[in-house]
Amino acid sequence: MAGAFIFAALLFPLSSCGLEPPLYETGFIAMDTYISLTVYGENAETAAKAAKEEILRIDTLMSAVNPDSEVSKINAMAGETVTVSDDTEKVIRAALKTAEKTDGALDITLRPVITEWGFTTGEYKIPDGETLNNLLKKVDYRSVRVGDNTVFLPFGEQIDLGAAAKGYAGDKAISVLKDYGVESAIVSLGGNVQALGAKTDGKKWNIAVKNPFVENSVSSISNICILGLKDAAVVTSGNYERYFEGEDGKRYHHIIDPSDGYPADNGIVSATIIGKTGLECDALSTAVFVMGAEKAEKLWREKGGFEMLLVTDDKRIIVTEGLSDVFTNLSDMKVTEIRK
Repeated sequence: MAGAFIFAALLFPLSSCGLEPPLYETGFIAMDTYISLTVYGENAETAAKAAKEEILRIDTLMSAVNPDSEVSKINAMAGETVTVSDDTEKVIRAALKTAEKTDGALDITLRPVITEWGFTTGEYKIPDGETLNNLLKKVDYRSVRVGDNTVFLPFGEQIDLGAAAKGYAGDKAISVLKDYGVESAIVSLGGNVQALGAKTDGKKWNIAVKNPFVENSVSSISNICILGLKDAAVVTSGNYERYFEGEDGKRYHHIIDPSDGYPADNGIVSATIIGKTGLECDALSTAVFVMGAEKAEKLWREKGGFEMLLVTDDKRIIVTEGLSDVFTNLSDMKVTEIRK
């Protein structure tokens, strides 16, 4: 019998010791996760409430389970051209760009396969090979056509923006906060953390990355490291975020490899991407997890534009050289720094 659904926060900002009490904090459920905003400044409350509304708006547009969303409309009208907002167009274009850059390691048309595993419904099962092979015939990001505020999806295909929408929502929230004059804030969307500026004392934010081998804990002992950052997005994808235990006793996680339809198994248990935008980091964290360490390192060296922290199934930490001055190891795992 399948095990229970498991969700754990992947990243979170550590206590902001030394700061005055935040002028406004709020938390709520959206985008299938707990979201929190910590905002400093004279307009903190007004800005935070506006940022919350922006996140909820993005969720309404891009939720694959909300029948009234634009994503659901695209899926329901597969075979026809659908008019969409600037936001949805931008996220789909970005996801397709990441798919192309990573040779399809990220594929937004994978939704039928994810549904077959039960990750969209909670009715978990291990699909048979023939079923997966048939579903994979309708998985191909290259078949999605995007125009000016339009999307065409071939009949029988479905998309899911779960690997990009949260990052974009974080970007939009940061943009709203800036519009209100906020210079210091943290937006946390489950495995996504976005820092606006630095702490009010000018020091960098301390963002902890969860130890993927420690389950169901948010104490400091469950962190593998701290990243000292400002004006940055940090997104982690891990095999412990959502999973079930099959009747065969094996654990099956929700990050599916588009090449075979099975949970990715390339030696990575946690992939963290650090960059300027949540949208790019969100999409890349999923793709890198699927690619595995060797291909991920090649991508970083050849394409660049982001930093990366990988945790392997044999308990090693791989970090890119750009993190050397901001990375503090809290674990007993061996750390390898890769350079270009």
